[in-house]
Amino acid sequence: MRGSGRRAGRTRASVSGARKLWWVAILYFAEGFPFGIVNDAVPVYLRFNGVRLADIGLLNLVGLAWTLKFLWAPAVDLWGDRRHWVLACQIALTVGLGVLVVLEPGQLGWPLWIVLAALALASATQDIAIDAYTITLLDPEEMGPANGVRVTGYRIALIAAGGLFVAAAGFIGWPRTFALAAALMGLAAVGTLGIPQVPGDRPFPPQSRQRLRDALWTPLQPFFAVPGFCAVLLFILTYKLGDMALGPMVRPFWVDQQFSPVQIGAVPGTLGVVSTILGALLGGALTKRWGFVRALWILGIMQAASNLVYAAAALLPPSTMWMYAASAVESFCGGLGTAPFLAFLMSICDKVYAATQYALLSALFGLTRVLAGTVSGWAAEAFGYGAYFAMTFFLAWPALLLLPLVRKWSLARAAAMRRPAGAEP
Repeated sequence: MRGSGRRAGRTRASVSGARKLWWVAILYFAEGFPFGIVNDAVPVYLRFNGVRLADIGLLNLVGLAWTLKFLWAPAVDLWGDRRHWVLACQIALTVGLGVLVVLEPGQLGWPLWIVLAALALASATQDIAIDAYTITLLDPEEMGPANGVRVTGYRIALIAAGGLFVAAAGFIGWPRTFALAAALMGLAAVGTLGIPQVPGDRPFPPQSRQRLRDALWTPLQPFFAVPGFCAVLLFILTYKLGDMALGPMVRPFWVDQQFSPVQIGAVPGTLGVVSTILGALLGGALTKRWGFVRALWILGIMQAASNLVYAAAALLPPSTMWMYAASAVESFCGGLGTAPFLAFLMSICDKVYAATQYALLSALFGLTRVLAGTVSGWAAEAFGYGAYFAMTFFLAWPALLLLPLVRKWSLARAAAMRRPAGAEP
């Protein structure tokens, strides 16, 4: 055991801080890229090839893989080396993107469904493995700088997938664009062969497997111990409902407004992502100043109201200025509203169970994206873009009406978290 510990220490020491940050940047680019392809590039690709809005909306069902990934996350911890999980997923992603080159998108048949579902499953599993590997790679004092690199790498990947690659399709066509995406994932797989082995990148011992059920249920018990958690669950499900209902139809709307792939890649795919980042930064600063309850009210209203700019763009005569303004305003306000929401989720988590509790709350929030996105195409077809985008404004209000109950519960939860273990309530 001592010899094993010394070898582990040497392995960790042999990886410099700069090299670790380099690997983190590469891994999180590889993590964000397939997510951007499936969620941002593929809807544009399908709409340009005449796929119905209702069918494009149904594609959000493949997003269940990212929402429910916590269910099979223990498998990554229990079996095999996490580096091997990352490599296997990247190979699967490379093959899946390559298959998209030859599939016919005009009819959304089972082959295309299967490939997109496989891409989502491989991408979600890669997320699990990369997150786990990164935690074992980094020392505590390195996590701050690494987190900045992680977020930057992931956002650059989203800009590349939903912006640059969509724009590239306007010049070289979709088949060559997907071939280029497959080649990029293949390069990522080659790079993964070189990532170092680190201590802790091993399966759990057999006795740990018997405690998996408790590991999932025990962190949830403190939430339900405070009366009123059902209202909080409804709040988490509905706070981003307006945004989640709008999002899947934004890019098809750009296609139907006769914008080119280059314009779509440059504006919602690039400007939109940058606007979201700026909004999140400002929202974080305002949340710190106001507290999360006041920020949820004010920034939540702004988040909902920004959808009306897209409604105006749909109802008024076609205008490039309106479309660009709609993208910038909706993305910026979406970032504003996200900051206090995530701060709220973090504030109610115990430090002891933070990882599991936050993962489960995030999964609940992610379920909204899937459910709203699934019906978004049908609703946009039934009511038209203008009416549907206006409806998404009203979908945000049930969560805002729940805020008094959420505030009451969060105060009781905070008091319970401060209470010494074993003390009477």
